[in-house]
Amino acid sequence: MVIVDGNNVMGQRVGWHRDKPAAQRRLREEVERFARRENEAHLLVFDAAPAGTPDQTAVEMDTSPLTTLYARRGSSADELILERLYRHGDGDQVCVVTSDRALARQARVLGARVVSSGEFRRRLERGARSPEA
Repeated sequence: MVIVDGNNVMGQRVGWHRDKPAAQRRLREEVERFARRENEAHLLVFDAAPAGTPDQTAVEMDTSPLTTLYARRGSSADELILERLYRHGDGDQVCVVTSDRALARQARVLGARVVSSGEFRRRLERGARSPEA
């Protein structure tokens, strides 16, 4: 399983902040194609639910092999990523994509491999093998 810190990966592309919903949609589409090609489960996690979602709701969209998860208002993608790592239980079977140093450190403590957001963005653009390969 590959868990992707979506905001970190979006930040690797110039101009993403001009239209955040469109940038999220584009990244979802790119990661979904990548996950299908690699036949590997990917969890894409964003900090905030889309506009119009009730404040206390986390939103999950499943388009297997990609699941997209938006953090509840007042929480963060990092918290959700760590929660999923704890829930998964077998950290050595998980790769976390992030450029957040604190999250990367915690993920490694739980046994996960870590790939930088920049490296993952390059893999998406090249159509290269997933970080698990």
